[in-house]
Amino acid sequence: MTAREIASAVRSGARSARDVVEEHLEIVATREPELHACNAVLTEEARAAADAVDAKVAAGVDPGPLAGVPVALKDNLCTRGIATTCSSRILEGWRPPYTATAVTRVEEAGGVGIAKTNLDEFAMGSSTENSAFGPTRNPRDPTRVPGGSSGGSAAAVAAGYTPLALGSDTGGSIRQPAALCGVVGVKPTYGRVSRYGLVAFASSLDQIGPFAADVADAALLLDVIAGHDPMDSTSIADVYEPVTPHLDRGVGGLRIGIVEELTDADGVQPEVHAAVERAAAVLEDAGATVERVKVPSAVYGLSAYYLIAPAEASSNLARYDGVRYGLRVDGDDVATMNARTRDVGFGAEVKRRIMLGTYALSAGYYDAYYGKAQRVRTLIIRDFARVYEQCDALISPTSPTVAFELGAKTTDPLAMYLSDVCTIPTNLAGHPAMSVPFGSGEGALPIGVQVLAPALGEPVMFRVAKTLEDAA
Repeated sequence: MTAREIASAVRSGARSARDVVEEHLEIVATREPELHACNAVLTEEARAAADAVDAKVAAGVDPGPLAGVPVALKDNLCTRGIATTCSSRILEGWRPPYTATAVTRVEEAGGVGIAKTNLDEFAMGSSTENSAFGPTRNPRDPTRVPGGSSGGSAAAVAAGYTPLALGSDTGGSIRQPAALCGVVGVKPTYGRVSRYGLVAFASSLDQIGPFAADVADAALLLDVIAGHDPMDSTSIADVYEPVTPHLDRGVGGLRIGIVEELTDADGVQPEVHAAVERAAAVLEDAGATVERVKVPSAVYGLSAYYLIAPAEASSNLARYDGVRYGLRVDGDDVATMNARTRDVGFGAEVKRRIMLGTYALSAGYYDAYYGKAQRVRTLIIRDFARVYEQCDALISPTSPTVAFELGAKTTDPLAMYLSDVCTIPTNLAGHPAMSVPFGSGEGALPIGVQVLAPALGEPVMFRVAKTLEDAA
């Protein structure tokens, strides 16, 4: 059942939220030993939340648009009193004293948090192999990666653990795993969803968004979590326009651009390229005008991102020092204790990015690296702005390849970074984008087509995505 169908059945009394939760917990118990999508299964918490939903229904109170719907939560979203690990040893034993705004809004809408999902440590990775607790496997082929960093959330939806999940997207961490697992993944406009309670990786890039099995369910979850939050200084103050009412408006009269720099990039598999061309034909047949467009500076997106994001990470992760919370490895003095704690607590990829970021921000190198990367970011924003003067939305591949084998890129960080070459420019610009399953490639593995839109362009973006989904 879709999330919409579950919520409707629970609100009408045709099904109990407790039965829905038990059904999904059984699926988790069956597949989790193989897939390892979860860092924690919230069995008792989910049952209690479901019982509370059923009590509201019995009392004639509407529990909300997500009534009884199980939702998986990426384990970098704070949950009060429940361990939040970011898949890192350094947060060992930490239980947040507060809950992320996005999670609170899910709960207030009647959603039931059923699991905290695995991720690349501190959301740094593209395969969910960088977790301190072991890799997650792709439900479509367990010998393959689910993508990252939100691989656990994508796998949870693909495996049927839950119809909905929350992830975070800093450089593609929702869209890329959505593509590799064959589900829908959405990165909203920066500031559209509150980041309060999201453990920071790169604060100017991070954004929370939904995973779902179909576009309408993704719209439902986005409409629940989006909107201004005074607890987040970067939250957009404008009144949020729900996207669900726009889903069936079609694409007639829209102008769609195929981004050449992303679609024709080195490393894009032929079947992925062909899927984008088929998507363009579908949109044209549905009444849109389609043309090829250029975003010239997008080719520098990867280089700029891997200076800006590590620089912000080196600052954000300085707080994990063995003093205030989490892991502590004793030493003869404070400096030794700090060093030992961080050496033991952080994994190799996190250390790599901290060192990259610290170097980029150091005296004598700031202007040459970090400053130049920020200027490239400005160029990317300007190039997208010019393209959106002539286009309402854009399309491209989400991932250059289908899901790759576990271990295939773990010894080659650059090859791993290239997995996000198509998604990163949107994060740098702060615009919305989403991945929609559209066909399959090698080994019948899913391919995702990316739909991009200008800032606050989610309604049009979802119209395009729904048209592609209907055709697929």
